[in-house]
Amino acid sequence: MSDEVEGRAATPLVDEALKKAAVAWVRVPDGPALALWCVPLEGALFVVSGPGEQTAPGLAGATEAEVTLRGDHGGRIVTFPARVSRVEPESEPWASVAPAVAGKRLNASGSVTDLVRRWATDGCALNRLEPAGPPLAGSALPDDSLAEPPRETPAVRQTRKPFRLHRVRRR
Repeated sequence: MSDEVEGRAATPLVDEALKKAAVAWVRVPDGPALALWCVPLEGALFVVSGPGEQTAPGLAGATEAEVTLRGDHGGRIVTFPARVSRVEPESEPWASVAPAVAGKRLNASGSVTDLVRRWATDGCALNRLEPAGPPLAGSALPDDSLAEPPRETPAVRQTRKPFRLHRVRRR
């Protein structure tokens, strides 16, 4: 069987997983997998990153990525290679895609028009992740959880002793 036939045979799985995706694990080459908020649209996933939005190091300049979609209970459904392309402001796709993605953005301040304008002027990246090959299946899927150790962060809090309402006396 050729890759094209295998890709088409697996496409319904990817298409169905794409339709239900709200969060995708995206790994760019030489980077960790990041959980990113996404919007399924036109058979692809759209991801916004940049100032005031989620951080996705390396995604804005990437041409390919590996996308993993999970189900309602957290189990991995499918992992597939994706072609990454940036939707530029003032382009024809931007006029239709950006408002649709902005309409799905939860907890955004301002209207959809304000949000789209902010994305265009503040240097945010709207990326399209389109399936670019057959999904990984069988022995190609890793057996481990793909969990990584927590990354270093300046947000550290001191561990305190537990609060006690009253003093406990021991006999």
